[in-house]
Amino acid sequence: MLRVFLVEDESTIRETLRDTVPWAQCGYEFAGEAGDGEMALPLIRQAKPDVLITDIKMPFMDGLDLSRLVLREFPNVKIVIISGYDDFEYARQAIDIGVERFLLKPVTKNSLMGVLDELREKVKGERAQHNYLTQFHQEAQEYEQYARRRFFERMVGGQLTVQQIYEEAAKLDLDLRAQCYTIALFSILPKEAGESYSEPAARVRDALLEHFMKYPEYLLLRWNLNTYVVLIKADKDKMDGCIRRCIDSVREQYESCAPDQSWSLAMGTPTQRLSALPACFEEVSRLWACRYILPRQHVLSAETVGFLTRQDDGDNLAGLDPAKVNPSIWQGVLQSAAAEEIPSFVDEYLLSLSQALGSQPFCQYLMLSVRFTATAFVTGLGVSPEEFFSLLDCLELTGQNVTQGDLKHYLTQVLFQAATLRDKASSSQYGSLLGQAVEFIDSHFTDDSLSLNLVAREINISANYLSAVFSQEMGVTFTEYVTGKRMEKARELLRSTDKRSGEIAFAVGYRDPHYFSFLFKKTQGCTPRDYRAGGGRRA
Repeated sequence: MLRVFLVEDESTIRETLRDTVPWAQCGYEFAGEAGDGEMALPLIRQAKPDVLITDIKMPFMDGLDLSRLVLREFPNVKIVIISGYDDFEYARQAIDIGVERFLLKPVTKNSLMGVLDELREKVKGERAQHNYLTQFHQEAQEYEQYARRRFFERMVGGQLTVQQIYEEAAKLDLDLRAQCYTIALFSILPKEAGESYSEPAARVRDALLEHFMKYPEYLLLRWNLNTYVVLIKADKDKMDGCIRRCIDSVREQYESCAPDQSWSLAMGTPTQRLSALPACFEEVSRLWACRYILPRQHVLSAETVGFLTRQDDGDNLAGLDPAKVNPSIWQGVLQSAAAEEIPSFVDEYLLSLSQALGSQPFCQYLMLSVRFTATAFVTGLGVSPEEFFSLLDCLELTGQNVTQGDLKHYLTQVLFQAATLRDKASSSQYGSLLGQAVEFIDSHFTDDSLSLNLVAREINISANYLSAVFSQEMGVTFTEYVTGKRMEKARELLRSTDKRSGEIAFAVGYRDPHYFSFLFKKTQGCTPRDYRAGGGRRA
């Protein structure tokens, strides 16, 4: 329901309009009244009406001056001026200001109701268009983010040559030209597991996303549910400053917004070659795994954790830090490490214990410790020890003399299988919700009002969490899934009907035919016209 405010110095007219116009029937709430512009202005600021009805001739401040001030502060307010003067100059000034209607007194109830109906429909249309444009920009940004992430995955995975990196970057409007590069990983962890970030963690996330997007030296991407990756690119003499700014921004946001939450940031060694980014990412991934070994070390770099790489063969237990064999390390890994992180973690963990790995009793202790911890963990998931053990082919190593390779295999398999069972349990937990989401999308994908927020409300979880879980579990983003359904329907209509492209756009959920054509070409490799001309074959 829209809000309307009335300004009229003649009390009889003001009261008559206030009491005789059926505001609710017209779709309005009567939000207030005043006898002149000066008295009205502070009340309007408080009421924030959608429609202002004002007389033009009033003491202290007339209707034209009031309209100028109101539109300066609230440009979307619709203003109706009523006047007892049939004067073209008043009407011209009102039009110049941006007033919607100019009505001559005496104003009848029916004529005012007609104007109110027109303005109500206009406001509804403008709001619908605004919401659509907002959704359009959000979908475009999400589509761009995941296209960039896929490009980054291929780049650090060594799947692209340097020439291909530049070609793909140009398609995504990314400028990777720089003298120096490095990669950082950091996480935004909820204080407790659940459907959404805790309030402090959400503040940290929003502040950091805004911070990194300010600077062209940073390319920020979401890596998984709680982890973000930053590609840092800068001139050689500015790289150290960019690295410090990255680290300081994460530290400052946690200290100010979430001082009771732990945080970690892994920073790779800078390189001057794009072709060396796969090695840089491998290094930063190994450093990232060290957050479980060194929970109090917030910044993980070659300098801060370099001692872990020192080889010291033997069975020297005297100088061993007891904290490194605390079962809480295994518990932390099992609770939050991605399954694909396990091999890197085990590598770094064994390097940190190299001084003691010559002792067979110590190796057996590690094997039993991780076995007991993992068994207790999966039992908490509802998995029996027997079921867990059936997935392992390394248990016979217990009680035998083992090599470091045997030990690595044992620890990796036990932790990996436990983490995999955790992920399956998590998928099962949210499978029902995702099933509801997919069912709702499949039934409503042709509605132009379909949005991530709408689906999240339908299944009663937060939109941010739905976005992250949907991508992680489905392998595509929410927007990509909806776009895929719409493109499938569009192909069918292009093949089986003679509808124009604009008509098909509306039929599959797009209000803007140009945006539909853009998406069709981007996802299908040809325009709708070319698709139809090709007899349904993709170009």
